[in-house]
Amino acid sequence: MSGEVLFWLLSKDFQIYLDCTVGYSGHAEKILEASGPGSRLIGLDRDAVAIAASRERLARFGDRVVLIHGHFMDLKQHLAASGIGRVDGILFDLGVSSPQLDEPARGFSFQGDGPLDMRMDQSMSGTASDLINRWPEAQLADVIFQFGEERFSRRIAHAIVRARERHPLATTKELVSVIEGAVPANYRHGRLHCATRTFQAFRIAVNQELDCLEPALRDAAEVLSPGGRLCVISFHSLEDRIVKHTFRALSGKDNPSLMVLTKKPQVPSREESDRNPRSRSAKLRPAQRVSREGYS
Repeated sequence: MSGEVLFWLLSKDFQIYLDCTVGYSGHAEKILEASGPGSRLIGLDRDAVAIAASRERLARFGDRVVLIHGHFMDLKQHLAASGIGRVDGILFDLGVSSPQLDEPARGFSFQGDGPLDMRMDQSMSGTASDLINRWPEAQLADVIFQFGEERFSRRIAHAIVRARERHPLATTKELVSVIEGAVPANYRHGRLHCATRTFQAFRIAVNQELDCLEPALRDAAEVLSPGGRLCVISFHSLEDRIVKHTFRALSGKDNPSLMVLTKKPQVPSREESDRNPRSRSAKLRPAQRVSREGYS
C-alpha cells in the first residue's frame, strides 16, 4: 500500500519521518524519494538483518537516513538519542516481512523447513521452540486460541504436549505434522492452511507483538508535530482492533491528540492484491496530530 502511505504521509511542510518498522526499506525508500532532498528519515527495526539490508539499500541517501536496531516501544528514547524532539510523519507496518517469511532459517513460515525460531530480534532469548517445548498445555491452548483465533486450539495444544513427550519439537515441519494430525481432515484441506493460525499465535507470543503496540502508538502520537500524520498498517484483526481502539481513545472528546482521517481502514486495491497476495489482509489507518497538549 505504498501509494496510500505516500498520500497520507507526504506534505511539503513535513521534513522528518519516522519509520518504526523499516524492515527492508520498501516504504522508507519511497518516502525519501518522494519527500525531497531536505527531508530526513529515522528507521527502526528489531531485526538486525533487515537493518543491514536497509543500510545498503538506502546508502545513496547519505545523512538523510538514520537507521537504528531497536524496538518501536522505545521510539522516544531512540529519537532523543538522535537529537530529535518531534517528527512530522510516522509509519508502523506491522507483522512479519516477506524476506523473513521466505527465509526458512528464521522459522516464521510453515511452507519451508527450518528451526522453530520466530524471533524478530535474534539477539533476544526465547525462541518458539522454547515456548512450544516448555509451556504447560493450558497455556499453549490459550495462546493458540487468543493470538491465533484457532478453534482447534485445545486439540493442537494437547497434540503438541504428547509429541514433545517423545522428543522435543525442533523444526517447522515437525510442528506442521503435529498440527495436521490434531485437526479434522476437512480442516487440513481448507482454503487456509491448517497451521496458519497456530504459527501466527506462536510468532506473536515469542515477539510480544500485541503487548507493546498500544503504548507505542500513544508515544508516537506524542512525538508528532502539530498537523503531523501517523499511519498504521496491520495484517490481522487483533492488531487492527488495538489500532482502532487506541486511535478512538486518542481522538475522544476530552483533550484529543489525534484526528482519525478515515471512517474505515483502507484496504489494498484489487490490482495490488492480485499482484501481491500477501497484501490482501492489510488494513491502513491514518490519523493526524491536532494538539500539542500532553506532549512530553
